Amino acid sequence: MSERSERTSDTAERAEPDIDRSAIDADRYETHGGFPKVTESEPGPNFGAFVEAMRTLQDLAVSADCTEETYGQALAQANRLIELLEPYRAPELHSPAGRVSSLPGRGSLLMPPWLTVEAGPEGVRMTGEFRRYHLGGNSAVHGGVLPLLFDDLFGSLVHYAGRPISRTAYLHVNYRKVTPLETPLQVEGTVDRIEGRKTFVTARLFDESETLLADCEGLMVQLLPWQP
Repeated sequence: MSERSERTSDTAERAEPDIDRSAIDADRYETHGGFPKVTESEPGPNFGAFVEAMRTLQDLAVSADCTEETYGQALAQANRLIELLEPYRAPELHSPAGRVSSLPGRGSLLMPPWLTVEAGPEGVRMTGEFRRYHLGGNSAVHGGVLPLLFDDLFGSLVHYAGRPISRTAYLHVNYRKVTPLETPLQVEGTVDRIEGRKTFVTARLFDESETLLADCEGLMVQLLPWQP
């Protein structure tokens, strides 16, 4: 991959992500071990707006300090929303959540709302911010959120390196500095080496001044045919 400083300035000017899918052979297998293929979903624009509204609602749920009456009104509206959506509850891989690569966090509320801006066999880079929902304390991101970000990145590394879907065998995070909320950040990762079914990966989290906030190393292991 190119130098971080050059990539940072390029991203500010480039709306479309720089994606190299040359290592991916979509026809090589029907399943990854016992894991079915995940296909891209293309919902209408209301889905992305809905997910963003729900992220804001998550932020408010952990930050609002209101009256009992207001909480009661919010509860009633939340229950109405549950009643509206419950008939449409769908099995895994049918809902668009997690399958829309153009949306932050691929449209999944579980994932931090980050976007892939560069990806290919040489590595993956993502940019984004952590929101109030991710607060650990004293304006810092909760320490448990960073492994989630790194683990999601590692899955992308395996994918764009042309490796079959793999499960995380281990993930080790070094917390170098406090990671701030609501601050533009970037994370980048690379495949260090491959040994049979094993893919060894590393990643680094930076702020805009290129200060290293955390780094991570992990091992991804290719699934056997009977493994879920």
